[in-house]
Amino acid sequence: MPVDAVSPESRATVYTTLAAGSGLRHELEIKRSRFITVLQRTSDEESARALVTGLRREFHDARHHCSAFILGPDRAVQRSNDDGEPSGTAGIPMLEALLKRETGPGVTDLSDVTAVVVRYFGGILLGAGGLVRAYSESVSAALELAPLVRRQRLRICAVPVPHASAGRLENELRSAGYVMAGTSYDAQTTVLRLALPDEPVGLAQAADRLAALSAGSAVMLPEETEWIDVAIN
Repeated sequence: MPVDAVSPESRATVYTTLAAGSGLRHELEIKRSRFITVLQRTSDEESARALVTGLRREFHDARHHCSAFILGPDRAVQRSNDDGEPSGTAGIPMLEALLKRETGPGVTDLSDVTAVVVRYFGGILLGAGGLVRAYSESVSAALELAPLVRRQRLRICAVPVPHASAGRLENELRSAGYVMAGTSYDAQTTVLRLALPDEPVGLAQAADRLAALSAGSAVMLPEETEWIDVAIN
């Protein structure tokens, strides 16, 4: 389960992306033109542009290498490139396909994804409308096959407790379904660390549960946040 620390914190505490290491390729043939779509998880603009550069080298004889990417939990970075196709007929339809991809009923939160469509021209002009449909359908078809995961932000909270009661409290927290993120020790206390969804309601509920389990003696001290991949059932 990949874990990454990120900063600064975003408004979103959960979004959807490609499973780690799951680059995907899919090809469509439309009126003798080949449209090869490559999807890859990318965390920043540098890696997104590196993907495009690498595919230009790999498919050096192709006429176009059009691209679109969305980055960040809030999807704040959005870019597209027509790469020589008529303006607005390739990159923007590709970006729209990423933006509008439903990852749940009524949910469109796909991010940290780059799409590149490599086109080998087949000799038949598609027209502006045909190009828009071809590039949009190429990305949409690839997304239908792509393995997705949820990215969730967790707040790590330290819980200092006396050594004598640490084992019992940790067992009770685990039994209650809480995720432990580690344990450390100092001269007076054992410090339990909980990994909790970084949302006010959930944090407040965890604090209340901790108070009940410890008869009010233990408190949560918020620390850093981490992002983890969570499988989609």
